[in-house]
Amino acid sequence: MKVNKVINIFAASFCIFLLFSCQSLKIEKEVTETGSIQEILHSMTLEEKVGQLFLIQPDQLDLNISLEETFNRNKKPHYVLNSQMQETLTKYPVGGIIFFAKNIKNPRQLKKYVKELNSSSKIPLVFSVDEEGGRVVRLARNKRFGLKNVGPMLDVGNTGETENARVTGEYIASYLSEYGITLDFAPVADVNTNPQNIVIGDRAFGSDPVLVSKMVGAFLEGLHNKGLKGCLKHFPGHGDTKDDTHADYVIVKKDWKELDRCELIPFKENLEKADSIMLAHVTLSALGKSSLPSSLSKEVVTQKLRNEMGYEGIILTDALSMGAIVKNYGSGEAAILAFEAGNDFLLMPYDFVEAYKALLEAVESGRISEKRVDESLVRILKLKGYK
Repeated sequence: MKVNKVINIFAASFCIFLLFSCQSLKIEKEVTETGSIQEILHSMTLEEKVGQLFLIQPDQLDLNISLEETFNRNKKPHYVLNSQMQETLTKYPVGGIIFFAKNIKNPRQLKKYVKELNSSSKIPLVFSVDEEGGRVVRLARNKRFGLKNVGPMLDVGNTGETENARVTGEYIASYLSEYGITLDFAPVADVNTNPQNIVIGDRAFGSDPVLVSKMVGAFLEGLHNKGLKGCLKHFPGHGDTKDDTHADYVIVKKDWKELDRCELIPFKENLEKADSIMLAHVTLSALGKSSLPSSLSKEVVTQKLRNEMGYEGIILTDALSMGAIVKNYGSGEAAILAFEAGNDFLLMPYDFVEAYKALLEAVESGRISEKRVDESLVRILKLKGYK
């Protein structure tokens, strides 16, 4: 597909989108009104600090429903902020929200939802979504938004034109920012080298690490051009697997040198552009005796990504409600291990309250230092626009 053809398609789609949307969402809280990062840190209680480390779906704020219902996409969709959710948000002041399709009804509802959630939070929230294009979209699948699904990233990669990836990122960012979304969990930086891969497949730009790297960088530029933050996923690479971490353990047998020659390239080449990096739950058997998934491994998160590769931005786990974690670790211990490993944001623990209480107790007991918490908070507050 030629560049101009792709641009024309997206431009036309965006015009349709404008017809269906209302005025741009204005977040009521201005970041500059609440002080500098250091001033905020000094004003926060330990409970507030720990809360900021969690990024959860809005359904998890409703403690009146069961965990099974919370994570069932077909039950109890939450479209509005109720009193129980507001009370939970006050008691457990999380740092961010991730929306799923069941939380999104129509343009007017989503704008109102974002506004109400943000107004109920002392510190502005990160609002995130998985909007990759293709089979992983939340807004573009809803006909009431009048949006064009840009299609799988493999199709974009197959054009060989990085401009197409940039335009794709710009288009997605244009409509997400219209609704107050501040962080897109995209692009997928995995290199899809295993034909039997049931998780990544056409979500990746391709099987050539150099091509994927260039496409990932261009997509990120597109997001940034429209004021949106992005996320490289799933470090250290989920492309050479055939099993699904949503179900249970997934083993990657390559050693670090082998990963460095392929899977790590798109991450390494885009570290300076990356706003955040998501850790996969894949287990690297070659790293030694530890059988911890990468998301819970200090060797992978801190020693490799943070120290050796020199990444300074936000690091977060993949959803801690996935089978690879839930079937093998309790919500509390998983949260502690993930934070000890070096993650800043803990994404969707299965039992959020249990995870929060466990992490708070770990800090109060001295297992985790408050200084370590502050280090993550500095990065999180920077992501939110504080200085």
